[in-house]
Amino acid sequence: MADKIRLGLIGASVGGTWSARSHLPAVRASSDFELAAVCTTRADSAEAARQAWGARLAFDDYRRMIVSPEIDAVAVVVRVPSHYTPAKVALEAGKHVYCEWPLGRTTAEAVELAALAKANGLVTAVGLQARVNPVLMHMKELVGERFVGEVMAVHVSLMREGVLTRPSHRTWQRDAELGANTLTIANGHTVDAMRFVVGDFHKLSAVVATQAKEWLDTGTNKWLDVTSPDNVLLSGRLANGAVASVHVGAIPFAGSGYRMEIYGREGTLVVTGEESPQLGEVSLLGAQRGNTLAAMPVPERLSRVSSATPPGEPLNVGQMYALFAEAIRSGQNRQPTFATAVELHHLIDAISEASATGREVTVG
Repeated sequence: MADKIRLGLIGASVGGTWSARSHLPAVRASSDFELAAVCTTRADSAEAARQAWGARLAFDDYRRMIVSPEIDAVAVVVRVPSHYTPAKVALEAGKHVYCEWPLGRTTAEAVELAALAKANGLVTAVGLQARVNPVLMHMKELVGERFVGEVMAVHVSLMREGVLTRPSHRTWQRDAELGANTLTIANGHTVDAMRFVVGDFHKLSAVVATQAKEWLDTGTNKWLDVTSPDNVLLSGRLANGAVASVHVGAIPFAGSGYRMEIYGREGTLVVTGEESPQLGEVSLLGAQRGNTLAAMPVPERLSRVSSATPPGEPLNVGQMYALFAEAIRSGQNRQPTFATAVELHHLIDAISEASATGREVTVG
């Protein structure tokens, strides 16, 4: 393989989208990847993206891009309902794949993709970027080193504003069947960050609710019916015996942001931020017996991005690309893979079951 891994990105754009805000700036700054090709659904927008981001090639058909001998790996950065098919085509073509979360619209799609990647011996990454946030990586290390001792209680919350309106290009998310909502995305990222640091639920109870049953389409000024949930409330016991609670909500105004609190027999760790650790920068606080919470430094060794990577959303995506490249070159997977995604899909299924039945469920 050449010095840089040649990447083809499906879902490129000039501005406004997740790919333009995070993936494309991260790849442009990467010392591991070359943006060999971009792909959109139209030739003119693909060419505009090529020029904007410095790609060598532009495609309006992802199948043609995937089979190109100029491509070593593929990034799938499109709407959730469209993740499955291009990811499958890329795996069948023998290309390594980085796909955004959720991996599929359903658990069955995710299971199929993970099995295909394993059968073909390919490296995968899934966009659960909180797992590669240096702050959470350090928090996990500290828990493993028993900074807090025996973990006794965990509380996580993410309250983000914006539940009442949507621009026209995002109103499709009101349909729960399309797989892109607070349960799958905001809750998925949040509960997975907790799983990464302290381990999974063993048993849980849940409330999955749609509190705002209509959205105002700001483009048409029309009210639209909503089936997608906007609040997820979990409580239960983790596999390590700790009790845990999680509340993820899309609320009307003045969201309080993100907080993960870990309480142990010997100390406490807390991560806070205006955004979740998947999206933005967060801060780590810690204290052991007899001390108050104080800021804790994060080792520089945990940051893998180049100095050219812009701050904010590109940082954790850049971390993922660095670890994805390491896995392609060495076979050492330190990034979340499609198998990680399947575990989370199953957990979300368990959350849905617990809410629908009103009963505590056993996970896994």
